[in-house]
Amino acid sequence: MSVTPLPLKKIHHVELLVGNAKQAAFYYRHAFGFSQIAYAGPETGVRDQASYVLYQGRIRLVLSTPLYPTDPMAEHLRKHGDGVLDIAFLVDDVDAVFAEAVSRGAQVALEPYDRADEYGRIRRAKIRAYGDTLHSFISLADYKGTFLPGYKLNRQPSP
Repeated sequence: MSVTPLPLKKIHHVELLVGNAKQAAFYYRHAFGFSQIAYAGPETGVRDQASYVLYQGRIRLVLSTPLYPTDPMAEHLRKHGDGVLDIAFLVDDVDAVFAEAVSRGAQVALEPYDRADEYGRIRRAKIRAYGDTLHSFISLADYKGTFLPGYKLNRQPSP
């Protein structure tokens, strides 16, 4: 029996959950030569976490830290320590890919939803991968922002 693969275009980003995202971003910039392109946190209207988007070539990492001990991400961090939280895939049709994955037995983590800001709208859904790791499906359709809604351009100097 042949299985048709899901139409995944590419990996959009890998999100790492860390105890101190600001410090980790500094380390990745200076030790590995990543550049910082965006930030989300209280200053950008994201109240529950601080996240730094780094890139090098085609690699995009998001380093995130929960800001409150009651946040589910904080429990994940206590349970597992620093590590991969989400591997996000770029797709054309979030609803179709999500429905197909669920029909093949994927466990739902978060039903498809929209998020928007002044740069446009994205659609996203999440399934459980292995352990507590997630896979997101993201469609950027008409989104023109730096990264995703809630993230602002960061003019952090490169190392």
